[in-house]
Amino acid sequence: MARLNVNPTRMELKKLKARLATAVRGHKLLKDKSDEMIRRFSVLVRRDKALRQEVEAAMSDVLFGFALARSLTGREKVEQAFAMPSFTLELDCKTDNVMGVEVPDIAVKTQDSKVKFPYSFVSLTSEADASVQKLMTLMPKLTELASLEKSVLLLADEIERNKRRVNALEYVMIPQLEETIKYIAIKLDENERGALARLMKVKAMLADQPE
Repeated sequence: MARLNVNPTRMELKKLKARLATAVRGHKLLKDKSDEMIRRFSVLVRRDKALRQEVEAAMSDVLFGFALARSLTGREKVEQAFAMPSFTLELDCKTDNVMGVEVPDIAVKTQDSKVKFPYSFVSLTSEADASVQKLMTLMPKLTELASLEKSVLLLADEIERNKRRVNALEYVMIPQLEETIKYIAIKLDENERGALARLMKVKAMLADQPE
């Protein structure tokens, strides 16, 4: 590991030891943060997986109903029937903080308890009616799933960034500081031994001089 290019002085040694202590504490804090983020990430992934399976199963039934209605009524009539929306959906959009990461918290705010069909009942078959009703009841779960999946993506990105910081401290910065501290300590010892040797030589020369 390449050491830092610094002057081998006691003042520099003191500064580097303080930097090393800070880097070690920072590494521990980041490592603890990473472990907790991974734990919360795992919880969100399990929730996301379970909800996705539930939503996909329900959506499969909804799409099957629409496909059946289209086969019985005709594609053009089905598309014309759903061309104009008949209701609005209000969402409550907030953010939540997970280990310093802002994640979305989206929920259905208001939804009509009575289903409003965007077509007359004589236009389409009952399969379309049932599919619309299922889709309306599925909207809160679809919204929750979208919020969960975005949260999972944001946490995954932050975990990756935090991992790079931990690795940079563990494999680059801390070894560099340790190597530099070791180098300065050796240099200071050499300088001290050299100064002592010169002092002893001068003392011996003074002792040999006649009075």
